[in-house]
Amino acid sequence: MASSVISPAPTSSFINNKKDLGSFCFSSTSQFSVNKCKKSAVSKKIVSVMAPQQSERRPATTGSVKNAMTLTEKILARASEKPQLSPGDNVWVNVDILMTHDVCGPGSFGIFKKEFGENAKVWDREKIVIIPDHYIFTSDERANRNVDILRDFCMEQNIKYFYDIKDLGNFKANPDYKGVCHIALAQEGHCRPGEVLLGTDSHTCTAGAFGQFATGIGNTDAGFILGTGKVLLKVPPTLRFVLDGEMPDYLLAKDLILQIIGEISVAGATYKSMEFVGTTVERLSMEERMTLCNMVVEAGGKNGVVPADGTTFKYLEDKTSLPYEPVYSDEKASFLYEYRFDISKLEPLVAKPHSPDNRALARECKDVKIDRVYIGSCTGGKTEDFLAAAKVFLASGKKVKVPTFLVPATQKVWMDVYTLPVPGSGGKTCSQIFEEAGCDTPASPSCGACLGGPKDTYARMNEPMVCVSTTNRNFPGRMGHKEGQIYLASPYTAAASALTGYVTDPREFLE
Repeated sequence: MASSVISPAPTSSFINNKKDLGSFCFSSTSQFSVNKCKKSAVSKKIVSVMAPQQSERRPATTGSVKNAMTLTEKILARASEKPQLSPGDNVWVNVDILMTHDVCGPGSFGIFKKEFGENAKVWDREKIVIIPDHYIFTSDERANRNVDILRDFCMEQNIKYFYDIKDLGNFKANPDYKGVCHIALAQEGHCRPGEVLLGTDSHTCTAGAFGQFATGIGNTDAGFILGTGKVLLKVPPTLRFVLDGEMPDYLLAKDLILQIIGEISVAGATYKSMEFVGTTVERLSMEERMTLCNMVVEAGGKNGVVPADGTTFKYLEDKTSLPYEPVYSDEKASFLYEYRFDISKLEPLVAKPHSPDNRALARECKDVKIDRVYIGSCTGGKTEDFLAAAKVFLASGKKVKVPTFLVPATQKVWMDVYTLPVPGSGGKTCSQIFEEAGCDTPASPSCGACLGGPKDTYARMNEPMVCVSTTNRNFPGRMGHKEGQIYLASPYTAAASALTGYVTDPREFLE
């Protein structure tokens, strides 16, 4: 697939002038063109290795001078109690929400106890959210022990938001259990505009869809936050992605983010904020915005963010009673680059093995025979993802030709699969349509096989196979076997591929 090469940003400081912006609008091989305004070169010549002597600094006589800031800069400025921040600044940030799960929680708790003392108390029991979700439905004793450690710590610290699971044989017998942390955070009202949400999982960036700063951290940082509620962060520069045009009915947000990653590469946004705006973004639902922000880390991004609007506020109406204050990028804020996309010309995409930036048109891979399809994860296991898959199965009226595994992200999603009628189906639910199409019965909600897990994990690839998946990574061994091949795709493309046994453009069934 043809695509233009985007040259890297200069290694200088950060861009402060609008005239220095790189502007992009591109297309794929299907009439998708790229236009770019090249930025002026910046010299890399070293002119001094010593800081010059400075005279005594005197107080300003003109009063406070406020420079324009981006959305991310404003959130971090407020959280660090600073009037002004710029990219590259290192600041101590007050954390609004800390999330951890069964994989990283035990390690984070260990560091907390080592550094603050065995009898230390967490900084705020109501700002810590603990969600078992990764290695849950398994007989692996160590995985089970991790959940026990979460439970012990939460009882000891009287943590308010612990979504426990005890009966692994029937997840519905655990009313507190939720499922995939990133979706549960949103559904349970822990995501709010203008706040700082950190989690011990790289896809914590999903919450940026709510107009907040959200990013993944390591166990050491989490242990420190448990004791202090603070973390040291470097302010990232911001890349702005302007997505305009009417989105065709055969596209989903997964196609948009695969296009972006394919264009800038898996390193194109390293330690940068990715801000998504434009008429296309404004028309996306909250769940689709979550998909968009979910995969910014696959481009190396520090965080992704969508400005809060009426769609955000509507979603939050019955989710949280806590006050929040959204912020927005100033009109004259400086962005490192600005990319422009005409989404009306985009076609369904996949990311071929073994990298999320190995972009190709779905129709270009029509000869790729597959062994299975997986629909699930924080990226592609939300209610709207299953409704999209059901739409394709319903339109085809056919049965799948390869095993098709369905893993709802959370208990709420699982209930939606069994209760919500699919539009145009005459009242049929997703589960009924999936059964008629010959799919596997929807599994217990969890991260499932997205990251492999213990060998008895549902739908794990224990043999070399080719899989079309709605997940987020396709590195060797990601879903189990190191020789497995994973094609990342939207729920539309995944469902279409299940019906043919080959990577398939969903327009074959949707047009």
